[in-house]
Amino acid sequence: MSNSIDFSGRPFHFIGIGGIGMSALAYVLAKRQLPVSGSDLRPNQMTRKLESIGAHIFGRQEASNLEFFRPQVLANRVVLNSQEQLSAVKSVMPQVICSTAINTNNLEYKAALELGCPILHRSDVLAALIADYYSIAVAGTHGKTTTSSMIGYMLLQAGLDPTILVGGEVNAWEGNARLGESRYLVAEADESDGSLVKHAPEIGIITNIELDHPDHYDTLEEVVDTFLKFAQGCKTLVGSIDCATVRDRLKPTITYSLHPETGADYTVTNIDYRADGTTALVWEKGKALGVLNVRLLSRHNLSNALAAVAVGRALGLEFGAIAKGIATFEGARRRFEFRGEVDGITFIDDYAHHPSEIRATLAAARLQARPGQRVVAIFQPHRYSRTITFLEEFADSFTHADLVVLTDIYSAGEPDLGLVSGEKLAAEIGKQHQQVVYQPTLASVREFLLQTLRPGDLALFLGAGNLNQEIPEVIATLREPAKVTS
Repeated sequence: MSNSIDFSGRPFHFIGIGGIGMSALAYVLAKRQLPVSGSDLRPNQMTRKLESIGAHIFGRQEASNLEFFRPQVLANRVVLNSQEQLSAVKSVMPQVICSTAINTNNLEYKAALELGCPILHRSDVLAALIADYYSIAVAGTHGKTTTSSMIGYMLLQAGLDPTILVGGEVNAWEGNARLGESRYLVAEADESDGSLVKHAPEIGIITNIELDHPDHYDTLEEVVDTFLKFAQGCKTLVGSIDCATVRDRLKPTITYSLHPETGADYTVTNIDYRADGTTALVWEKGKALGVLNVRLLSRHNLSNALAAVAVGRALGLEFGAIAKGIATFEGARRRFEFRGEVDGITFIDDYAHHPSEIRATLAAARLQARPGQRVVAIFQPHRYSRTITFLEEFADSFTHADLVVLTDIYSAGEPDLGLVSGEKLAAEIGKQHQQVVYQPTLASVREFLLQTLRPGDLALFLGAGNLNQEIPEVIATLREPAKVTS
């Protein structure tokens, strides 16, 4: 693939434009008044939003989609000879943007090759945008979306008007991206496919490092190598030294930790974890800065907030402005997102799909749960490769749940080699947990919950697949008891 990006007016065409990362890039480009088109087989709220700002969306992936901008542009040109005609045609061939999910058999991809269109990975566009701004890029196995969203929100509240691209939707800017007028850009930088190494921001943040994508990496050492290359490209590296790998292998320029004894540049004392949030006294190199209030629950979100403090201070913000922004940040969607309450049952949607994330999310749920309230974890495993790699870790990550309900694995396009299943994972969890139920389909999960949930339950839907689509169905049915099957 090519990696040269033209922001001068040449069209962009996104294959699979409705994805969370692709749509964010398309949004920023379209808001910069660049010609944007894209295709997606499943229209969603993101494709509809892109259409509303002028992007052209195709519901099918066909070779002819690549011709969309050509007649419009050529009609405005005066072509004097055949050589200029050829040059004009080439200049309106779109820059075709793909994600790792697009395979070489895709009709649009094949057509782009035949036409000689520049073909770029989504990370190439992000890298070009990062280079075009004073950029803050947030990386790490866990916490990227929350941390990048929090930093973006903090800068927005401080009046710095940043451009923001994150891997989740945030109510404050009604989506996963916004175009600001300042020189600042905040971006979530993903390590899943190795493309993290392309980014060279002014400030890079690494929240933690674990093996999370065994479909791409064989060992933790390969993951570390990717982060090392990213770190080398950052002018300033901010890192959590509560993660031993970050501390020992990356040597961050600016460090943060929840434990004062580590000697980190930014740390906290007087921590109070509560059901409605967390407060802590923040220290900067041994000097007390002030009290930080964080609406988001549990220790991992306090750590994310401390990363935001470190970035804010590196940018010269007063602690008061930093604290004010963080105190009103409500989080990104699908990160312990409240989805409704009916018959005394609270419904929470969370993207957690790695054992560490599940453990942290359920710890937050237990913190919020009232005495006697059941924590019901409903989990859809994501990818066969991840499930089999972390089978033992998954089995040990549901200790804070009173009842665990599992369904089958969401493949995310991976082939089923017959090595692992949702039922096998349920059996492994059952060795360490007394209340584990396996329901093979989403429909059977829904029916089980309708019969099992009771007033006072805290029901958490966990996973990166499509399990959360059942939440509205369960809530709607519970609101109409006559429809519940006995």
